[in-house]
Amino acid sequence: MPSRNPPPTLAEIRAEWPPAVDVPTAAAAFGLSRSHAYELVARGEFPAKVVKFGSRYKVLTESLIHALSATD
Repeated sequence: MPSRNPPPTLAEIRAEWPPAVDVPTAAAAFGLSRSHAYELVARGEFPAKVVKFGSRYKVLTESLIHALSATD
């Protein structure tokens, strides 16, 4: 089984991430699989703010940081 990369740290997200990221990238920060993340998005239950641009979803990095900070 291939090894998985560790999730990014909160410091890395704050310093390096753009204002919005795709769902799989945000899912990695929460330790979620891509498919589970999209299920949560479809149900409106993703733990950070998700916005839809045409057919694509983006997760607002500021919202993601807030959600991750609340879990520390």
